[in-house]
Amino acid sequence: MKLQNVAIIGSGGRENSLAWAIAKNDAIKNIYLVPGNAGSDNLQKCERVFIDFFDTKNLVDKLIYLDIELVVIGPETPLAKGLGDILRSKNFLVFGPGCDGAKLESSKAWAKDFMREENIPTSDSWEISSIKDAKEIIFSQPKPLVVKADGLASGKGVFICQTKEETIKITKEILDGKFGDEGKVVVLEEKIEGPEVSVFAITDGHKYILLPTAQDHKRIGEGDKGLNTGGMGAYSPTPLITDDMLKEINNKIIRPTINGLIKRNINYRGVIYFGLMITDNGPKVIEYNCRFGDPECQTIMPLMDKNFVNFLHDAANGNLKSDLEMIHSTKVSGCVITTSAGYPLNFETGYTIDLNQPKSEDIQIFHSGTAINNSGNLVTSGGRVLTIVCQDDNFDGVFKKIYSFLENVHYKGIFYRKDIGYQVRKSFSQDN
Repeated sequence: MKLQNVAIIGSGGRENSLAWAIAKNDAIKNIYLVPGNAGSDNLQKCERVFIDFFDTKNLVDKLIYLDIELVVIGPETPLAKGLGDILRSKNFLVFGPGCDGAKLESSKAWAKDFMREENIPTSDSWEISSIKDAKEIIFSQPKPLVVKADGLASGKGVFICQTKEETIKITKEILDGKFGDEGKVVVLEEKIEGPEVSVFAITDGHKYILLPTAQDHKRIGEGDKGLNTGGMGAYSPTPLITDDMLKEINNKIIRPTINGLIKRNINYRGVIYFGLMITDNGPKVIEYNCRFGDPECQTIMPLMDKNFVNFLHDAANGNLKSDLEMIHSTKVSGCVITTSAGYPLNFETGYTIDLNQPKSEDIQIFHSGTAINNSGNLVTSGGRVLTIVCQDDNFDGVFKKIYSFLENVHYKGIFYRKDIGYQVRKSFSQDN
């Protein structure tokens, strides 16, 4: 029987881009986004389902009623809370790990221990739960450290400190409740240097297949300065990862990660995001995610062909076909995120969005934080609002299209970085 009905859990740009890519397959009849956002209904074959996905009884009943054959879980929080386990116990095929596999992301301390035990290259680190222990470590190190809340913090729990005093201050704020229970343990990390890149592996728990590589821009400010965000833009594939380097990443990082999960009897069916830093001593893991990155996902999905959903289905079924190859476009892709003024700190929402649909097949708009108000107008509803994605034969063409299109996107307080993809834009200068 052909796969026809798919449900996607989540409400962001990542989930909309997954739905958009899945809809390319002619066999797919219906895609339900739970709950989706104001842009979800505009996607081909897509419909929103207004259910709180943490209300698992109603969710299960609805998925049964809709005859769902595959559930794709987008965000990290439901994965960490075991939604995949609950749905599998009700005989659904689920793309997304159980809560045991999701610990790769939901506990940085657990992930660090995992990497040490499996001899996976990463930075030195220390797990602490008191400011007294933190001070001893901070003052014993020659340089300021990176401070990370152990648990999930929506991409905002990592602080790259410039002084030891700042390191202590941030550590104390986290231990004092800046991120609630997610910060009861703090991971202090050696600061390593080099460009960051993103690698994604779809796995059925044993075999895996790689998606195109990407590079994300996490800082709010141009020149990669300022506070960390959920991501301000990305491009794919990144030329920073050569064929030889990808072989090294496979041998030293990806395969040992899969083997380490198997060793712990963790049946991981989903995608593993490897956030890597390319150091002078080779690639090192700076973080795992247990789901597709956002905005890398929005950037990569337009490069996928109609068979993308079959890889998700096979992985969820524990049966990735080892002889199949992930076929993707020969074009390159990039995206820029628009945000509400003040993000990632305090920001206001509810502002009307003036937005025209793109006329080119090489331009996509994936909504992230949008809603329809009582007057029927499209309005802002989150910190990150829209993802503008383009493809071209080269990155200069990609970002020229994006920034030209953005001149016609308007809402009060709109903000976006002007330098996304500067690493691969030959025409880019800091004066742009």
